[in-house]
Amino acid sequence: MTAAAAREHGGGLDAAIARYGGSRADWVDLSTGVNPAPYPLPSIDAGCWNALPDQQATTRLADAARKFWDIPGSLCVLATPGASAAIARLPTLLPGSTVAIATPTYNEHEAAFRNAGWTVAETDEDVRVIVHPNNPDGRFHSPGALRGAFTIIDESFCDVAPDRSFVADLPPNRAVVLKSFGKFWGLAGVRLGFAIGPGALIERLADALGPWPVSGPALEIGASALADVDWAETTRKNLTRAAKRLDRIMAHSGAQLVGGTPLFRLYAVDDAPAWQGRLADHNIWSRCFSYNRHWLRLGLPPEEHWDRLEAAL
Repeated sequence: MTAAAAREHGGGLDAAIARYGGSRADWVDLSTGVNPAPYPLPSIDAGCWNALPDQQATTRLADAARKFWDIPGSLCVLATPGASAAIARLPTLLPGSTVAIATPTYNEHEAAFRNAGWTVAETDEDVRVIVHPNNPDGRFHSPGALRGAFTIIDESFCDVAPDRSFVADLPPNRAVVLKSFGKFWGLAGVRLGFAIGPGALIERLADALGPWPVSGPALEIGASALADVDWAETTRKNLTRAAKRLDRIMAHSGAQLVGGTPLFRLYAVDDAPAWQGRLADHNIWSRCFSYNRHWLRLGLPPEEHWDRLEAAL
């Protein structure tokens, strides 16, 4: 097993199937924060599948991203093969040796810096990482978090609350924002993300990723989705309603809400591994955390599986 595979993440349905049985089609995976009602795939030109992506498609996606997130002209935007690709490479592109990462949070940031030889510390940092909103508790950071050290702002789940984004307020040459396409648009398999920041850093990141980092179909899908503002607005309302519905179900079952976003909810329970096992007996996969045996995280179920979740609880 690789070090990356050993780190805790949502997903891992293969391991759940190996332990509890059934086939993938039998399972409902609530261990991730991926929208269960994904953006409807547009018609994709056949040429996207058999030709290298051209600059026109890349520019079209970048323009759509700039408009959707209202990116200031002073900043550059780069499409990446998932936010994880940028997370893994940024530590090799930034000056310094000490990084501050408030925990608990998404663990790939710390892993990326440690792999690049950085020291993770609480003070005197050269770089700071904030996940906004935080995963797993959904906490938003204040603008004060952008003062001082160069800041990596992971906004993978921030499209549920665009008014909270820091994109419009980045300090010059002192921060970069990462966006994930797969979460809000529900298309994690497309492997698309974005880095928004100062031109010099974005250029170095582009060089590190190499030519054609994003596939032709991903460029087309991303450009279409980012241009569909009506879908985004409707989706935010639907996700908020669904999150409240999940909170009611879990409260009725004895769980206490800790936090989360409209894409995932974090609950306190008496014994999270036991809850996970009980749900798994019904082929429903959830997320536990080794550092807190009382925390259970659930994503939103697809519409056709709400009754199944209630029955399992």
